[in-house]
Amino acid sequence: MPSDTKARVHQLTSATGHAVAALRFEGDIASTSKDAVLGSYQSLPKETVELVLLDFSKVEYINSSGIALIIQMLIEASNSGQKVSTFGLSQHFTKVFTMVGITKYSQIFPNEVDALAAL
Repeated sequence: MPSDTKARVHQLTSATGHAVAALRFEGDIASTSKDAVLGSYQSLPKETVELVLLDFSKVEYINSSGIALIIQMLIEASNSGQKVSTFGLSQHFTKVFTMVGITKYSQIFPNEVDALAAL
């Protein structure tokens, strides 16, 4: 079953002038979102991308399989030495991400400006 999840990659610059890869997700994130979530992350050149920004502002729902994909992506980023900031989560998913330990791998911010400033 194909995923309705969309992922776009944008190049941004942090306040300190470093290149940032922004992954912008749209739609629900579930087990069928593997290509959108992991595929978009894994397409980033690990040698040159040190800072990653995750944008969930257009995501309405994330099920447990989707959270597992996000955790897998964040563990890969951590193992690659990348710093990750996250923003755009609803209040509910901010709590869920905190409860499942995602904050060990990525700080969560209310908006893009704050998340980008932390990178």
